[in-house]
Amino acid sequence: MVVAVALTLAPALALAQATLDDRILDIREQSRFVPDKALAQLLKLQPELAAAPSNTRAEFLSQMSAARMRLGQNDIAMETAEQVISFGKSLHDNAIVAKGMLAKAYVLSAQADVETAHRIAFDAEKLALATTDTALKVQATITAGQSYAEQGNFPAALVKLQHAVDMARPPTGDAISLVAALNALATLHVQMKEYESASETLDELLAETEKLKSPGRMSMAKNTEYALSIDSGQPKRALRALLQSLDLERKMGAERMVGITLVNLADSYLKEHDYARAAQYAQDALRSTEQTKDKSAEATARINLGQAYLGMGRLAEGKKHYEAGMTRYEQENNRPDLQAALREYGEALERAGDLAGAVSAYHRERAISNELFEKRRQQAMLELQEKYETEKKQRQIELLSRENQVKGTEIDNRRLQQRVWWLLALVFALAAAVVGLLYRKVRHTNAQLEVKNLELKAQSTLDPLTSLYNRRHFQEFMRGLNMQEKRSDDIVGALFLLDVDHFKHINDNYGHAAGDAVLKMIAENLRIALRETDMIVRWGGEEFLAFLPAIPRHGVDEVARRILTGISSQSLKYQEHQISVNVSVGFSPFPLVPGGEPLPWERAVNLVDMALYLAKAHGRNRAYGVRGFSNFHLTSMEVIEQDLERAWRGGFVDLSVVLGGDPGTHPTTPTEHTNVVSIKQATQKH
Repeated sequence: MVVAVALTLAPALALAQATLDDRILDIREQSRFVPDKALAQLLKLQPELAAAPSNTRAEFLSQMSAARMRLGQNDIAMETAEQVISFGKSLHDNAIVAKGMLAKAYVLSAQADVETAHRIAFDAEKLALATTDTALKVQATITAGQSYAEQGNFPAALVKLQHAVDMARPPTGDAISLVAALNALATLHVQMKEYESASETLDELLAETEKLKSPGRMSMAKNTEYALSIDSGQPKRALRALLQSLDLERKMGAERMVGITLVNLADSYLKEHDYARAAQYAQDALRSTEQTKDKSAEATARINLGQAYLGMGRLAEGKKHYEAGMTRYEQENNRPDLQAALREYGEALERAGDLAGAVSAYHRERAISNELFEKRRQQAMLELQEKYETEKKQRQIELLSRENQVKGTEIDNRRLQQRVWWLLALVFALAAAVVGLLYRKVRHTNAQLEVKNLELKAQSTLDPLTSLYNRRHFQEFMRGLNMQEKRSDDIVGALFLLDVDHFKHINDNYGHAAGDAVLKMIAENLRIALRETDMIVRWGGEEFLAFLPAIPRHGVDEVARRILTGISSQSLKYQEHQISVNVSVGFSPFPLVPGGEPLPWERAVNLVDMALYLAKAHGRNRAYGVRGFSNFHLTSMEVIEQDLERAWRGGFVDLSVVLGGDPGTHPTTPTEHTNVVSIKQATQKH
């Protein structure tokens, strides 16, 4: 590949012949890929700065900060960024201040102070957009969009990055800014699982990058192609893109980029279950990232190495590396990546036979999943509310406009009354007609608003994908439930919490649209298996909850069996694939009454959740039910809630187990514990 004029490793003679600004711009590109060489070039330019304009000196200091940061010299990089900010403030130059603030935000992000970095990035964008420097405006807008994406606010990120692309296009923009904006936008589309939009943006990115003749920029574009390919189920294309990128990076000597690509190669082989080769690439990546002091890439390399070791049966080493990598994610508050890492951690520990560790990882992952699910739901509700408020205001504006027109007509009519008396009756008739039309229009508008408000209320209680009740509605219902209602010993309520087994594999193998179709199929099966009076809730992600207000006590296990067999007996035809699905279930009668005191519904759901994870840890496609408590005077709910399985094995909790399988298969229970009552015995007793 031919190396171009304004990008990457330009010869020293060409740099000497260019202006000082041009040379700094060349070094700016060089710094992204080989920061050590860029820093050496910048230090050679330092003597020429004394007579340079203020903008040139500010750009020089900004690039010094960036090169130091990329070399892991964060303290010096921060001092230099502060110099740029102080320099800009002394000149009352917002463009220079914005450059310094962006440099500071990048260093803070490298130091894992992500919250402060985001705040400064947003402030820098406001200053930059008030200047005439297009390249600076594009850079600041890209940074703001990436900050929103890291916060999980994808709609705001999409608006920012699309605006950055528009600003970077000719004639006002430049080729480098356009490539940077397209790369950020394509990456965001991949994060949002919008693969068609990501593919269109990637095609334009590759075409524009080819024009630059820059190995560094082409390597970045190939890494984006890898991300799209691996996420959309194209492993061969993903591996090809990575190997092309690695070849370009090694030819440039871009060690920082080499480390990231080695991390991705390790991940690619992990997905193929080639643990030996994955461990080799992860070790190479770890050495590279430690050398470049790239903490984020080092964390991912450790997670990949930990997963490879777990796959090879090296449990202690694997857990050590995995936990070390996740600690960095927690420091960065990177919730989406931490959630994905915990899910993979649980699956790897389960395969390695560490069931207790797997259950712990699943609990941590589900807590983050619920948090992100709730944030997305709240964001959707806010957007919907804003939409309706906008429509309402628009109708009010139209109504006021018409009222003003009527008032103008009335004024004109009064003038006409003074001149032409014989038209008086006609004018009043016209005014009455207009008022009548307006009155009917207002009534019609109010009726439409009432319909929209009813729709909004329905959407606030229903899950948009499955049309089941959402968690918020269930919580409000349970808060209003009368716990003291009299009922016989034979009639109880019941709680069932179920989770789709290996749901991530469905998304990975068939795509997220297939995952959505599976969730809708399960919702429909639950409607068939349960009664209209039973409340079915999409609890979060791939979890569902059912509350049965009244059921014979001896029929609780039968409902669990019906749920298991009803779902496992069905298969979903998606495109040319037949997808079979199993679920794991935790359940109990409600209310649960340990020691004569009913448990609050929240603690009952938590106990059912623990039973669900026992079902996960003991093989999936089964249901674990909490029947009641024994010898409760020798223990407490706090002890039971700390470890349900230990409490069961200690004889303090009565559990039943319903195995999934063909509808004709009878459920069984463990035989080694006499306090566990089998389904068959329970049926005979009642």
